Amino acid sequence: MIGQLGLGGAEKQVVLLARGLAARGIETTLVLLSAKRGPREAELADSGVTVISLGCRGIRPWVDLRGAVKNTAVGVRAFARLMAHLRRTRPQVFHAYLFHCYVLAAPAAHLARVPVCVAGRRSLGTFKEGRRGLLAVERVATGMTDFVVANAQAVAEDARRQEGLPQDKIAVIHNGMEARDFRTAAPADLTTDLPVVLCVANLRTYKGHQYLLDAVGRMQQRGLPCTLVLIGEGPERPHLQRQADRLGIDVRLLGHRTDVPAFLARADVVVLPSLEEGLSNAVMEAMAVGRPMVATAVGGTPELLCDRGVLVPPADAEALAQGLQWMLTDRAAATRLGNAARQWAHENLNADTMVERHVSLYRELLVRRRSAK
Repeated sequence: MIGQLGLGGAEKQVVLLARGLAARGIETTLVLLSAKRGPREAELADSGVTVISLGCRGIRPWVDLRGAVKNTAVGVRAFARLMAHLRRTRPQVFHAYLFHCYVLAAPAAHLARVPVCVAGRRSLGTFKEGRRGLLAVERVATGMTDFVVANAQAVAEDARRQEGLPQDKIAVIHNGMEARDFRTAAPADLTTDLPVVLCVANLRTYKGHQYLLDAVGRMQQRGLPCTLVLIGEGPERPHLQRQADRLGIDVRLLGHRTDVPAFLARADVVVLPSLEEGLSNAVMEAMAVGRPMVATAVGGTPELLCDRGVLVPPADAEALAQGLQWMLTDRAAATRLGNAARQWAHENLNADTMVERHVSLYRELLVRRRSAK
């Protein structure tokens, strides 16, 4: 279960897992909370995966703890539809991704007597800090959950710290990538004579774009201008456009794109300036094709880029500028780090490995449940 099938990293991993399960002969249904299914649904065509929607107009209205009547009614309807589906189909394992799904899924699975319920953690829990209601809801849901899967050690450690999860109730299964993710595409047609720096991330404050634009401005003042390509959409777009205009730097805001591999092939350096992160698919995709990477040392990013990329502190424009300048001027170092990242990704970030680890976990949890009876 997930909210919808947009172009985000969690949605990509859910689709990869669902397809992999179905390919192994496991009957698989993907439950969507939202009435809007999203563009990734097309990736499930002819896969054998059944997709159903609970029909919510908006992904997370029912987690509004202020208790608006309308939102509560939407949540009750979604819960009733989910309960009816689980009682009718009687799955052996129910795996829910992201907060707004697993806090709904856990009590529904418990009441419907689903043998195994798994929660998927994809990011740090900073959004719950100082919000006791959200943390209390999550702790109740986790108490009804058999196991938690994190996509990075940093995510697992954060969950243990916030909720006091026992060591044997959480494990790390890294994200996976398909064979096509490791193939280099033809470079995108981008008109510029400057080096190209690429950032693939939603335009939201926590992604740190404002520090990246500041870093590019500093590089330009030092005589190293570049073309900064931003792929992604979000509420920060107008602010970033005004910042780019004020700094006088070449920034191309391209919005959502489905041809990211072509821009990876065109980029001289890939950057991710996030202030917080889980395990970034954008970093993984750059690694898979051997692009040199500069990223902030947050969340699971150090696990990916240790000795294979340039790690800098978050919210530090000067450190970003220095890292980018090094990769753009020392091409031997950039090539060495890019090759090391590609080799490590081949060995550790394979979709088949990710799916097999999930299958093994599901089987182990089912055996544990039967033994407990």
